[in-house]
Amino acid sequence: MAGAYRAEDDYDYLFKVVLIGDSGVGKSNLLSRFTRNEFSLQSKSTIGVEFATRSLTVDSKVIKAQIWDTAGQERYRAITSAYYRGAVGALLVYDVTRHATFQNVDRWLKELRDHTDPSVVVMLIGNKSDLRHLVAVSTEDGNACAERESLHFMETSALESTNVDNAFAEVLTQIYQIVIKKTLEAGDDAASAVPINGERIYVKADDSSLKRSGCCSG
Repeated sequence: MAGAYRAEDDYDYLFKVVLIGDSGVGKSNLLSRFTRNEFSLQSKSTIGVEFATRSLTVDSKVIKAQIWDTAGQERYRAITSAYYRGAVGALLVYDVTRHATFQNVDRWLKELRDHTDPSVVVMLIGNKSDLRHLVAVSTEDGNACAERESLHFMETSALESTNVDNAFAEVLTQIYQIVIKKTLEAGDDAASAVPINGERIYVKADDSSLKRSGCCSG
């Protein structure tokens, strides 16, 4: 049986990324859109923890993303420590049509920083950008919040698949660059495994649809 899963195990780096934010902001649909290219209007609130994986290629290296999704409801707070353990990236999601979910960003960010390494890569996500007529949080407000907290920023639509791949790819690319920098600083020349052909996403560095806060562009 093990041989059947061989290709899935061939990667150079495995990065754990968590999805955080209030319940109902679209975390589960962002996950399913990125990993399975699926979207469900009948999506139910996540109970406990779910995770899915997808691989992409950066600088000829295969990066496997293990993305964790959990409920935003208070009653699931007990899983906090285990959920964040080992995470090197996070997508902090709010709903652009519900201002309260944006107001709670600071609380989620504090919790994330309390449980992760200071180098964790965080992307602030304003989701449901397709509901333009209902927008309660402007792009400018989202960008200003990201700039203030030194976060990356994008607006996404899991429904229309807008910027979903870009958001995950940017987070994973930034994590990879931090790992490479740390490796070089440590003088570690350990050889990486040779990637095996498989399903990959090729990241374009000059993607014009990428939105990042000014503080993160340098």
